[in-house]
Amino acid sequence: MPDNAVLAHIDTQLEQSLARLMAFLRIPSISTDPGHAGDCEAAADWLVATLQEIGIKAEKRPTPGHPMVVGEAGEGAPHLLFYGHYDVQPIDPLGEWHSDPFEPVIEDTAQNGRVIRARGASDDKGQLMTFLEACRAHKDVTGALPCRITFFFEGEEESGSPSLIPFLKENAPALSADLALVCDTSMVAPGVPSIASQLRGMLKDEFTLQGPLIDLHSGHYGGPALNPLHEIARIIASFHDDTGRVAVEGFYEGVHEVPPETLRQWQDCGFDEHAYLSSVGMTRPHGEDGYSALEQQWARPTLEINGLWGGYQGPGSKTVIPARAHCKLTCRLVGEMDPDTVRARLRAHVEERLSPDARVTWDQDLEGAPASVMNTARPEFAAARAALTKEWHREAVFSGMGGSIPVVGLFKEILGLDAMLIGFAQEDDAIHSPNEKYNVTSFHKGIRSWARVLAALTRERG
Repeated sequence: MPDNAVLAHIDTQLEQSLARLMAFLRIPSISTDPGHAGDCEAAADWLVATLQEIGIKAEKRPTPGHPMVVGEAGEGAPHLLFYGHYDVQPIDPLGEWHSDPFEPVIEDTAQNGRVIRARGASDDKGQLMTFLEACRAHKDVTGALPCRITFFFEGEEESGSPSLIPFLKENAPALSADLALVCDTSMVAPGVPSIASQLRGMLKDEFTLQGPLIDLHSGHYGGPALNPLHEIARIIASFHDDTGRVAVEGFYEGVHEVPPETLRQWQDCGFDEHAYLSSVGMTRPHGEDGYSALEQQWARPTLEINGLWGGYQGPGSKTVIPARAHCKLTCRLVGEMDPDTVRARLRAHVEERLSPDARVTWDQDLEGAPASVMNTARPEFAAARAALTKEWHREAVFSGMGGSIPVVGLFKEILGLDAMLIGFAQEDDAIHSPNEKYNVTSFHKGIRSWARVLAALTRERG
């Protein structure tokens, strides 16, 4: 595989690649807004046309929501499935944007050099296009893709992917491959290439504590009456001990310590804990004692209170003892933690601590997904890591992710596919926020990185 010729072609064609990305970014494909349904169709059509232009057989597939785009080209091993999404987040608050979110511009910045400013620049259109442009370069130089590749793009990732599971189940044979590739992640630090090796899972829950039948006058009942706000505060305080460890019995079942070699990579990856914390007004990590901020974010489970309310919320004072208090919470899961088991233990913890006359009701809209742990022992991961190291002149690391990417778990569950997550976004890209950007360096070197990775994976299987 003539790596140098492909890389040189990428360099000389960068401005043309940027122009194609800008055209893609001009399509306001906001999946959550029914008023943009036509724009989502237009984005899917744009991808089909772009794939066909590269010589990839592609088509738009209907769903009850926004369409999927599926394409396939190339031959030989390995067979790769590349996933991305063409929908974007809403642009609110529009007044905080410095330029039109759907009229992309390239700006010169002091910190990041040239950046692409637009909604979707980083999440996920810019990232998706790094892979397509790498494939285009291979095709232009060699006349063919380096191996067999299936392309799979959805248009509902930012709105919960309601059509994804049925589509995967109905099209499992066509989407089956040796390995899934996902480019919807970030680098652990500027200039440090990263392959996500684990994603935290999550469960959501919500409960209401009922005390008296009605709101009570605090002069008449203050003292004798159970106050649900006092009750819920006491129970929530019992969720953690003084070291920051979750005190729910059995909570840590399935949690494993980070292997020494992975921990070494994290410690040497260039992550700036002080900058990470100070950027949001904190001076120290507040999770479990004995773990760095990076370990707490990537490899430790959490129990967080996301909302807490009850009683009078209006102006001034109203001397009531409220009848009810409410709590929303989430748990981030790691390792082999089972969402249903954690939920049962969490609920038992609350119910065992109720005072007489307190009653609890639980939300029935249950959501939960386990963590995803990548099979980094597969030889493809070593090949990709070496390719990224060569491109960035910096040891590539197996990183963790504090958030969740549900499609990765679905690929494993429905298609039986391991996934490799490689992304080039930066922590300051402001995804989901006004003034989203993607560094031109991320875009350029992302294309070069995928070209190297594709060549390395093909050689590894050859």
